[in-house]
Amino acid sequence: MENHNQSILAPDFWQDKAYSKKILKEKKLFENLVNSYESSLNKLNDLDDLNQLAIDDNNLSIQNEIFENIKELRHQVKKNEINCFLSNESDTFDCYIEIHAGAGGTESQDWADMLRRMYLKWSDIKKFKSTLISEHRGDEAGIKSSTIKIEGDYVFGWLKKESGIHRLVRISPFDSGARRHTSFASIWVYPVVDENINIEILDKDLRIDTYRSSGAGGQHVNTTDSAVRITHIPTKIVVQCQNERSQHKNKDTCMNMLKARLYDYEIKKKEKENQSTETSKSEIGWGHQIRSYVLQPYRLVKDNRTNFESTSPDKILDGEIDEFLEKSLYQIK
Repeated sequence: MENHNQSILAPDFWQDKAYSKKILKEKKLFENLVNSYESSLNKLNDLDDLNQLAIDDNNLSIQNEIFENIKELRHQVKKNEINCFLSNESDTFDCYIEIHAGAGGTESQDWADMLRRMYLKWSDIKKFKSTLISEHRGDEAGIKSSTIKIEGDYVFGWLKKESGIHRLVRISPFDSGARRHTSFASIWVYPVVDENINIEILDKDLRIDTYRSSGAGGQHVNTTDSAVRITHIPTKIVVQCQNERSQHKNKDTCMNMLKARLYDYEIKKKEKENQSTETSKSEIGWGHQIRSYVLQPYRLVKDNRTNFESTSPDKILDGEIDEFLEKSLYQIK
């Protein structure tokens, strides 16, 4: 904290906007954590004093009230504990979420759309900001792929373990025979890179394509080639954006996404993970599953890594995924 204050008082602090923004964000997060800890400690002391009075007076009503307050306090302490887990530099960053439908046509495309809705609902619950970066609509329903951006405190830290294959089992609403179908979709989460992190991108390593943006039903958002797709040839990483009418703005967004993808690529490389980005995205099938969502013949959501389960899939699909996120964070070594 003292280092942050010294940096802010420096005469040239505001000259570098990216650096000043980074320092102010770090200071805010640290202050929030300290203030929450002090508030929890004060509340615990107050409850301890009140409990002693309730015991002396044999007042069950006050003791029940204290019990409810302790439950709220435990929730806040748990939240602080999780934030302490999120100590990596990138954990405080915003994030991109890429969603890709697996094989299976309309079934998987509808499932991909359901997953996108789940993360957008989670963002709303957290009061974070979400932005649609790109989407490719399915032929009949759902989406073939989509990228969204979520901005807020510790967003990447919260969602970084969501990358992987998500499986759905249900009675298909698109099957006239009402048969049970299994669908797959892949999720890839990567951080929005801080402007101070230098990622070298050479023009000769890029292939830039433009195309017309299209919305639901194939209708054109505009009649110019404003959408942009950039391929990084050495790594074969592809990013695309179509949410702006300006080709220039879409290109800027693509370059920021590419910078983020390359940063994540290098981090994964250093961690010596067994599979590359493109491998984990392309093998959308029975392998590499992280979570199953079963709606029929029974109702269950199960995380295959932590074995945590919920029998309320509707709540999960409405964005109430914090318990799953917390369990996966506690698995981090």
